[in-house]
Amino acid sequence: MPLPTLTVELTSPQTVDGRHAAYQSLWLLVRLQHAQRTAGIVRLDDLRGQVSSASTLRMVVSRAFRDFKAWGLQVGWGEDQTRDPRFLNAEGRSQGPFWLPAREAKRLRLRVDGKPASAAEIAAFLGLSSPRRRAPPGPAAAPPDAVHVQDAQFWQQLVAAQQAMRQGRWAVTVQDGGGASALQAMRAAGALAGSDFQRALVTLNEALLWRRLGDDAQARKRVAALQRQRLAQHVAGHEYLGAMAAIVAAWCSYTARDLPLAQAQLEAMARDPAHAPLLRWHPHVRFEWSNLWALACRSRALGLAAADRQAALAHADEAMQHFGRALAAAFESHSFDAAQHVAANMGMAVWLFERVGLPAPADGGDTVRRAVQWIAFSEWLSDQTEAQARSAWNAIYLLRIARGSCRATPGAPLAAFRALVPLARSGLADLAGALAPTFASGAWPARWADVARVRLDEHASGRRRYPGLQLCSLLFEHAWYTAHAGDLRAAAASLAALRALLPQLVASDRAYFREVWNDELPAELLALEPAPRRPARRVG
Repeated sequence: MPLPTLTVELTSPQTVDGRHAAYQSLWLLVRLQHAQRTAGIVRLDDLRGQVSSASTLRMVVSRAFRDFKAWGLQVGWGEDQTRDPRFLNAEGRSQGPFWLPAREAKRLRLRVDGKPASAAEIAAFLGLSSPRRRAPPGPAAAPPDAVHVQDAQFWQQLVAAQQAMRQGRWAVTVQDGGGASALQAMRAAGALAGSDFQRALVTLNEALLWRRLGDDAQARKRVAALQRQRLAQHVAGHEYLGAMAAIVAAWCSYTARDLPLAQAQLEAMARDPAHAPLLRWHPHVRFEWSNLWALACRSRALGLAAADRQAALAHADEAMQHFGRALAAAFESHSFDAAQHVAANMGMAVWLFERVGLPAPADGGDTVRRAVQWIAFSEWLSDQTEAQARSAWNAIYLLRIARGSCRATPGAPLAAFRALVPLARSGLADLAGALAPTFASGAWPARWADVARVRLDEHASGRRRYPGLQLCSLLFEHAWYTAHAGDLRAAAASLAALRALLPQLVASDRAYFREVWNDELPAELLALEPAPRRPARRVG
């Protein structure tokens, strides 16, 4: 006995057999039918950036399967598509991948305004590229490395994805940014990929994207997927892919503040006969390696400063040497974006080292001036790229430097806190020297509190998107400076927003905000927004 058909209306308000249907559930159903005709399955990553963020995917999947049951559909999950969905263990369902049995897919009747939906309309509903006409097979198969017209379409889509990253359109579309998000464009590039190398390149770029977004769990998953792709096929260009996968993995370890593991991963890459030559001949790989090595050395120097000054000095010197190598590699590869990152890192390193008694050799200026000029150079480079995706780090670094001399007693009264004298915003131009015009734009208003507020407003409005650690840093700086100006209500609001975001950070970053919250804010503000508790000290 044939199963009954289901009429699915794709135009808003979406319905199934005339009953209202949740958009996310319906999108997944249509995506499953589309996959059943092509690739066969839908992986969890295919949902991100389309119907959900990483933090809400489990709820979306649960709701969708409840709706599938209400619609009388049997939908499967897991890698084995031969299983009967009725007998699958629901415990692992939220991890996917998902698939629609052929008998179920045949039941669906997709409509647009009551008329049968065309392939182009289905693709538009799903946010996928319009289907291409398939050429009839030729008399002989083309060699696997042959170049096809489709390659141009793939590279065009990959460039669009990378450009979206530079413009800040990462996982969601930025307001007035134009075009698809980087994640959407990367998915489209993956659909166009016609070779193992192209598919592996998409996976690598997805890993880089998730790292920039601060989602290390997803970055690690994409690195693991890339390794599986490289093991399954001898991928052309696999040395570069392997080297970059190792660097992304080391970045994830660094972000988790596992410095020994991060440096061990970088050392292993440098010893690998397949990857070591890239550190000499490939400037982008050399930049990534040297910049991350320098950051790890910087962290180790700061951590050892109090206990072993000589070792700390050695790490600090090594950090500055590798920052210099990274900067040279960035310019060798003609990447202003890479150069601005390392210039900012150098500026902050100069200031941080001096703070813990590890001053670098003098080069004609005081530490604050040198630090500000490196950060000003970074900001100037960002202006040259005209990138919408510039980070907030330059502003955050300068906000920290400006209040660097303000050492309040923990829990001091507001009057004593307001008596502290941070570096005046007007003094920034003098410190920046020839680069002073960089700070004349609307992104750099006359008050430090407004420097933070401008960026917070950009994030809130969707004009730009800042990852979690940057957003938390902006919120704390705004709280500090508004409290210093006497506006405790605004400061408390920023701290409340910060508190809500803290669980998203790694433990070491949560510890930083817990310490500065406890130690650097006035008592009256702490009464409004108490600091997170410090962990209890172990006895014995």
